[in-house]
Amino acid sequence: MKTKSLLIIFAMLLSNILIAGKGEKYGKDLTLKSKTKISDILADPKKFDGKRVLVEGDVLDVYKEQGCWIKLSGDKDNQNIRFKVDDGVIVFPIEVKGKKAQAEGVLSVKTFTKEEQITQDEHHAKEEGKTFDPSTVKGPKTVIQINGEGAVIDKLRQ
Repeated sequence: MKTKSLLIIFAMLLSNILIAGKGEKYGKDLTLKSKTKISDILADPKKFDGKRVLVEGDVLDVYKEQGCWIKLSGDKDNQNIRFKVDDGVIVFPIEVKGKKAQAEGVLSVKTFTKEEQITQDEHHAKEEGKTFDPSTVKGPKTVIQINGEGAVIDKLRQ
């Protein structure tokens, strides 16, 4: 009986250690229990504008200079969303790229004029180390992003 009790206690401790070690927290604690699919957000962004959402996806990219944003994969092919935090509030290390993340924040939907979009695209291209051709911008563009407050990134996934 004593051995069985010790095994149960050991199993409980081991599971707590594994659960606690699963994710690295960045920023505030996650408060939402229910996840919103990125595909649902992209299908009807106005429905979620200004609302707090919890999303999950693989980290596709990290801003290499300041770590102030990550790009998360959607639940459908060729979909992603940017999770942007205030500079210096959260710093995502480049090593999180390729790992699974849960991220919470307030969804922002903003339509930029052609001139604003050129400025924004130039800035994003510079952040991502890409070239930008202003002639590719044809008109106003709606930008959807999550203004990030907190994230948990899986430690175990490589």
